[in-house]
Amino acid sequence: MSEDLPEILGVALLETLYMTFGASLIGLLMGLPLAVILVTTRKGHILESEAIHKSLAFVINMTRSFPAIILIVLLLPLARWLVGTSLGMHAALVPLSIGAAPFIARVLETSLNDVPFGKVEAALALGANPWQVIRKVLIPEALPSLIRGITVSVIAVLGLTAIAGTIGAGGLGSLAIRYGYQRFREDVMISTTVLLVLIVQLTQWLGDRLAITFSSERT
Repeated sequence: MSEDLPEILGVALLETLYMTFGASLIGLLMGLPLAVILVTTRKGHILESEAIHKSLAFVINMTRSFPAIILIVLLLPLARWLVGTSLGMHAALVPLSIGAAPFIARVLETSLNDVPFGKVEAALALGANPWQVIRKVLIPEALPSLIRGITVSVIAVLGLTAIAGTIGAGGLGSLAIRYGYQRFREDVMISTTVLLVLIVQLTQWLGDRLAITFSSERT
């Protein structure tokens, strides 16, 4: 192992964690409301609106249809306008967050759709308004499933950071390409792969534990 490896790995790891969890958080803040709107505006639900549901679904599906690398490149001008540069981990947050939001929305939509509608009807019968149904029935009832969906989404964003690294975003993906592949350094390739696997395993374990914990609290 080269003497410089721990240092460059440490920097790349921090960049990857920053991009992964930063983009996941921003994507969640955008994706959860989108998921709620998709669910509650579908036919027969509390805020039924075919126009809103179909329009939003179309926009989300269209955004998701772009390959990740193309979406990232297309959004670089927006990143440059927002943060003043199209390179580095701060700029990468913009396309990563926007790319993650529709994916997160669809994943969380599935979780919210699994809530038995009978519980929604019971809340309405007790006089709850739509906001109260969302806040006190839909989200709490779907919480374990939502956590699992968020876990899957975080891992997906981690994969996007590796792709973003190929165009100057930094992180483990960039390190693997610039130092590992282009300079034929097997130690870098192996080390970055091991770190990425560890991040995925730790994230999945933590998500599973949280989901089990909240599931137990509701039983």
